Amino acid sequence: MPKKNEAPASFETALTELESIVTRLESGDLPLEEALNQFERGVQLARQGQSKLQQAEQRVQILLSDTEDAPLSPFSPDAE
Repeated sequence: MPKKNEAPASFETALTELESIVTRLESGDLPLEEALNQFERGVQLARQGQSKLQQAEQRVQILLSDTEDAPLSPFSPDAE
């Protein structure tokens, strides 16, 4: 598993890791400290995923904009 603050390689990798964490937490077999660590990692992955989705949504909105003079905001993708 990646280090605590390490970003996953891609959105899909983060989602797979998050699904794995949810499965382990739902099993109820983890000791409390490990469950808390897994929960913390899951929250971090969910936030990273949300950020990537927001960036993708912004790109789609820019691409689908009907007007040429529509206000655009700078897009700066995370290094992957």
